[in-house]
Amino acid sequence: MKNLRKILVTVFSASILMTGCGSAENASTEETKKVKVMLDWFPNTNHTGIYAAKEKGFYKEAGLDVEIVEPGEGVSADQILASGEIDFAVSHQENITHARSAGLPVVSIAAIIQENTSAFASLKEEGIVSPEDFEGKRYGGWGSPTEEAVIRAVMNQDDADFDKVDYVTLGATDFFKSIGRDTDFQWIFEGWDGIEAKRQGVELNYIYLKDLDPALNYYTPVLAASESKIKKEKDVVGAFMQATAQGYEFAIESPDEAADILIKHVPEINKELVKESQKWLSKHYKGDAEQWGIQKEEVWDRYADWMYDKKLIEENIEPSEAYTNEFLPKDGK
Repeated sequence: MKNLRKILVTVFSASILMTGCGSAENASTEETKKVKVMLDWFPNTNHTGIYAAKEKGFYKEAGLDVEIVEPGEGVSADQILASGEIDFAVSHQENITHARSAGLPVVSIAAIIQENTSAFASLKEEGIVSPEDFEGKRYGGWGSPTEEAVIRAVMNQDDADFDKVDYVTLGATDFFKSIGRDTDFQWIFEGWDGIEAKRQGVELNYIYLKDLDPALNYYTPVLAASESKIKKEKDVVGAFMQATAQGYEFAIESPDEAADILIKHVPEINKELVKESQKWLSKHYKGDAEQWGIQKEEVWDRYADWMYDKKLIEENIEPSEAYTNEFLPKDGK
């Protein structure tokens, strides 16, 4: 009888231990929150910090299981973000300004790059050196309404006629496969196509957005979330941003290893371009700012007023509601 009692106690104790272990495992699973972040284009060095955060385990440490997805052809990540189908998106200040003016409640939660490094680029022999020269030329774009609006505005500043531009929607086509063949000028990022042009020995003319008007030195790209996500899941947004900031800080400090991480996750990518681009861009993520990701209201205010003054948006936005620094690491740590 004593032996039977001893066996029953042992079985009962083992049962409790097994149940406890199961509960711990379930709790651990429940604590890992699945989130989805959508890129704005195919993976490139603008996104390295996200891939680094995933590879280095920063998201896992923050209790997140992050899935990185690319946008489909003609897809607006901002609209999908506002609908709640994705949790976070790589966007741009111009897109968020347009979206908020149209009533879409999306918010920038970090600036990926501190200054606008984008430019209108063309082959040197085309002689395109100002927006006035866009007349009679073919522009190749990705199909964003913001894109067309900005080109129209900068041409108007030069008393040029946007209607004389042949607008060609390319989507995510390789710049070097289309420039000079299908199009005469395109809107590119210096840290990607600009770096590749130097590598290939292709001479380009650049018209930098930030040189056309101080208001055009805005944040592009940015990370965004919906107002609903920020309001209802502050802990998730905070965890995502803390880990993502770690990822970008890692890319700033270790560009070579960060480049290898991007290459590992996107093996079909141009490896030499990634290496050179990462070297260049790692110095520009934070720039002269006190920490990565920080945003200033004056930048949002200036650009929104410019958009409104140029009649590119019907309703002006409240800049302080379009962005937040709330979820960035405190004191840059």
